Amino acid sequence: MAIGWAFIGTGRYPDRAGAPGMALAGDTELIATYSRDRGRADAFAAKHGFRAAYDSVEELLADSRVDAVFIATPNHLHAEHTSMAAQAGKHVLVEKPMSLNVNDGIEMVRACKTNSVKLGVGFQLRYHPGHIEAKRLVQQGVLGNIVMAQSQLGGGERGQLRRPPRTGLSEWWEHPDMIGGASTMIGSGVHAIDDLHFILGQTVNQVAAITDGQNSDTTLESVASMCLRFDGGAIGMMCSSSRIPDSKNDVVIYGSDGRVVLKDSSRPTMGGELEVVSDTVNNTIAYEPDELALFKWQTESFNRAIQKNEEPAASGIDGLKIVQVTVAMIESASKGRTVNLDPLPDF
Repeated sequence: MAIGWAFIGTGRYPDRAGAPGMALAGDTELIATYSRDRGRADAFAAKHGFRAAYDSVEELLADSRVDAVFIATPNHLHAEHTSMAAQAGKHVLVEKPMSLNVNDGIEMVRACKTNSVKLGVGFQLRYHPGHIEAKRLVQQGVLGNIVMAQSQLGGGERGQLRRPPRTGLSEWWEHPDMIGGASTMIGSGVHAIDDLHFILGQTVNQVAAITDGQNSDTTLESVASMCLRFDGGAIGMMCSSSRIPDSKNDVVIYGSDGRVVLKDSSRPTMGGELEVVSDTVNNTIAYEPDELALFKWQTESFNRAIQKNEEPAASGIDGLKIVQVTVAMIESASKGRTVNLDPLPDF
């Protein structure tokens, strides 16, 4: 059974990777798009092969051909649009961050459970074969006891001391109340933290952050560094920035019996290299770059979750955990102290 998809949001990412990647996925039909600007919705639908275009979310959700929606509106609208979709009986794949705060995230999870629809979050690194292999090696004990994990995700342009303000369709990223109180953390750091959750099978429960923002002079940071404690005993570090054009975007997992290095592989796109050094496994695997593969695989994985009535690979609860870490990062950076994370409620 093919899954009928609709896009709520037609900005840069849906246009560059979301719609082209989904179009490659099996068991997928591109049904409808939404934008407040009907002309933009029509143009997006025509460009990417959707059958219908709407300037009303309610009308899109009333389309019986739509089984699932991909929500890529500005961050502050994620909770509202997820709730609307769930009440209409549509499965939801929402872009990160799933919400601006923990309470909204909890309500999103509950709304989807109450209405018996799936809720997934766009953490594409969970579909990268190198990261899947790293997780398998950790689970099988090849690295021994996991001691430390590091992830760095950065970018920028040489000679540019600070990223220019976003304009046009991305202008909302300049507003703390719309983006969620953090910039580089929400733009890239969330991928790094979720990736560590995924590979380690452990969850962050303590955060100490230093940034160049979250203060009276600069609300939104462009550099963030975090020390992390995981509930399984590992210690972690995450660095993200939009001001390091020559960043080594690597993920490194150290155990008592070896290490795994995912070289140039912390960006949520296909590519990079996996290096394994241990007593029993020693090899290197390179991955061909592909800007669309992870979104394609994410779509196919979410389709299977619907068809088989399983939890998505990156579930709403996984997304909620990252919202919790982000809120803790903001508090830690602004108050200059370590923040302990409270247990999430049972669902």
